[in-house]
Amino acid sequence: MSKEKLKLLAKDLTKEYPRSPRETLGGYVLAARCIDKCRAVLNETQGEYHYACPLDQRWLKFAEINPEELKAFVATGATDDEIANWVQQHAKKRSRTEIVQWNNKERDTRLSDLPPETQEYMEDYVQKYVPRNRPVYHWFDVFDLEEERI
Repeated sequence: MSKEKLKLLAKDLTKEYPRSPRETLGGYVLAARCIDKCRAVLNETQGEYHYACPLDQRWLKFAEINPEELKAFVATGATDDEIANWVQQHAKKRSRTEIVQWNNKERDTRLSDLPPETQEYMEDYVQKYVPRNRPVYHWFDVFDLEEERI
């Protein structure tokens, strides 16, 4: 593991936010945020964030990527471009159209579209972390509102 390279790339999630779930890496939404959390976990600067959480799992399951194999690759100090190439080699082979459709479905997911247990969790989470009087239209809005991107 290249600790020095990793340290340069890892965000300190105790002081800054991971990228928006809308931001893409390797063509997938959620992936860039997942990688930010993975690097921070490896660098022990994750704060309250968790790698391979239910949000990350949506992408990992769609791409059929093993989270531990990805983590091992990220631990080498791989750049975003190197990770994108690794993802393209290890993800389930899908057409660009399938990936774009999945990305759009994720971007459009409303809280009411989530599994019941996630809806229940988000009910309290939104009240606690999303600024008052800010409507939540889509699941990704929760993170972007909380992390002051919108």
